[in-house]
Amino acid sequence: MTGKSKNQGMLDRLARAAQTGGISRRDFLNYSMAAGVTASAATGLWTSSAKAQPKQGGTFKVGIHDGNTSDTHDPGTYLTIAMIVLAHTHRSYLTLIEPDGSLGPDVATEWSANADATEWTFKLNENVSFHSGKKMTADDVIASMNHHRGETTTSAAKALLTDVSDIVKDGDYTVVFKLSSGNADLPWLMTDYHLAICPANDDGTIDWASGDGTGPYKIDTGEFGVRFALSRHDGWHLDGGHFDGVELIVLADPNARQTALVTGDVDAVSLIDLKTMGLLQRNPNLVIDNVPSASTITMPMFCDTAPFDNKDVRNALKLAMNRDEIIEKIAFGAATKANDFHHSPAMPYWPDDIPQHDYDPDQAKSLLKKAGAEGLSINLSSAESIYSGAVDLCVLYAEHAKAAGININVVREPNDGYYSDVWLKKPFCVVAWGARPTPDVMYSLAYKDDAAWNESRWKNPRFNELLLMAKAELDDAKRAEMYREMALLAHDDGGTIIPFFRNFVYARRSNVQHGEQLAASWELDGARACSRWWFEG
Repeated sequence: MTGKSKNQGMLDRLARAAQTGGISRRDFLNYSMAAGVTASAATGLWTSSAKAQPKQGGTFKVGIHDGNTSDTHDPGTYLTIAMIVLAHTHRSYLTLIEPDGSLGPDVATEWSANADATEWTFKLNENVSFHSGKKMTADDVIASMNHHRGETTTSAAKALLTDVSDIVKDGDYTVVFKLSSGNADLPWLMTDYHLAICPANDDGTIDWASGDGTGPYKIDTGEFGVRFALSRHDGWHLDGGHFDGVELIVLADPNARQTALVTGDVDAVSLIDLKTMGLLQRNPNLVIDNVPSASTITMPMFCDTAPFDNKDVRNALKLAMNRDEIIEKIAFGAATKANDFHHSPAMPYWPDDIPQHDYDPDQAKSLLKKAGAEGLSINLSSAESIYSGAVDLCVLYAEHAKAAGININVVREPNDGYYSDVWLKKPFCVVAWGARPTPDVMYSLAYKDDAAWNESRWKNPRFNELLLMAKAELDDAKRAEMYREMALLAHDDGGTIIPFFRNFVYARRSNVQHGEQLAASWELDGARACSRWWFEG
């Protein structure tokens, strides 16, 4: 072996050691220079080899903006961000959303459907254990799913499983879902934050009250709405779990939360005030993560109520909005421009070739003339609790619409009772929607003709025909084309204006590292920062 090849072999071994965390930076540089590499080249080699290599150790402290003393360990009641993050830290799910937005395995290692997607089979990882030491089996999965099914369940996830007629096991590590109608999205639905795996009791119920789980960290102490302390579960079945311990601290006040981050009392926070984002970005000790998501603001118009029963009026109102200015002045750039169909680039099957509804007051004016609605005057209801700046958003939109001869009277509604007294009751209002994992889930909830939450009362026969077809279609290419046609129908005929999809904007200390991509399903890397992130070595 020549000297050159010997040295190259040494460098390759050093690079592998850096990638696996088997060598310190100092030793790496010393050995590299001994192999004839210059100091600057050795530094570059270390950076490329170990830049994103997770390091073990430390206690990760997270300030969370939303938590209640009324929270519980019952997964059917999960509601706050504090419980969603805690659930993904101490419990597991059948499947998970990867940082790149794809669907990945959690306690299920693989899944498959029959030809019409009316039966799904999930193979389970045989090495999953609860923090109590009990091995997880199919009985635990079935009991965990049945917790959200049946007439007596109080779970918020009941509607997700209405098509499931039965769940049975095929041995200890295979679970079969039987559906009354085909659903190609079932593996995606299993990522819903309510559907956590809990230990089964002998009677088929689940033991949720103990807080036992199969996640990367086990609960040591905790007080709902205040703080939880957790330590690493050495029997966790996936990669990650790099911290020795985790503390989740509820800090509802934005000033207190950001002060704790600046002073180093916490290592990351789940939400920052967009007005202060620029100031925080100038702090060299902090990093802002600004992640596009499928969470959005909608403006539904009752399609069965004048003047919104006229398609030309609806489209005129879509063209009378300057979305770019709204994103700049209301969302401070932390948003993705929407196009009046409820399907985000953060969702699968996103159609990227539909013409954008841009600000065009002249075209809007022409459409109003065609509809015989020149000089249109309408009310638009909003409340500040919907989204920070929701009322200002409407005021700015009203200014845009004047150029099209439209008078929009912004009605500031009370925060209290907005969703019981205004949403689904008044013909034009502003609504905040959380992210949904797939277009089928979103369209079924709010755009299907008979959906309880069909907020625009839009009824398009072709849209509903496609919705049923796409739901059971297992061919991804065919399914994508169906969703494209549905998006075009909503874009051209629908009764919902969608200004933007909001970004998840959170922050961390600069010594906290993560992978190249961040999941867009929830704040803090799909609520999995505690298992996916690490401290810089």
